[in-house]
Amino acid sequence: MNDCIFCKIINGEIPSATIYEDSEFKIILDRFPANPGHVLILPKTHAENIFELNEATGAKLFALAIKTANLLNEHLAPHGLNVLQNNGAAAGQTVNHFHMHLIPRYTNDDISIKWNTLQLTDADIEDIRSKLI
Repeated sequence: MNDCIFCKIINGEIPSATIYEDSEFKIILDRFPANPGHVLILPKTHAENIFELNEATGAKLFALAIKTANLLNEHLAPHGLNVLQNNGAAAGQTVNHFHMHLIPRYTNDDISIKWNTLQLTDADIEDIRSKLI
């Protein structure tokens, strides 16, 4: 995609701090990180979001996420780790190229990822469940 910033990074048109690359993926340090060590896992094949991503790519991506998480844990010793992936503007996606964030977390790091919980009835839950089976 000509106007996709991640495609430009993948193609080397925009420099990046790459920590891993193979024929299908590029893993970079986020240029505007939530914490030191915040990485982005980018599939090289453009897919706008999870709804366009093929399952084989998704499986390989998650295997890379596990390896990268262990690398971050070994070398940066975070107290926790967020694995984050947004789809669509309503979910906070700002670049329309599927990507996964791995964000090292530290006690009192001032990052907030939270939501208000709903009070669903058993009937509400059953209605949703019946739509998904």
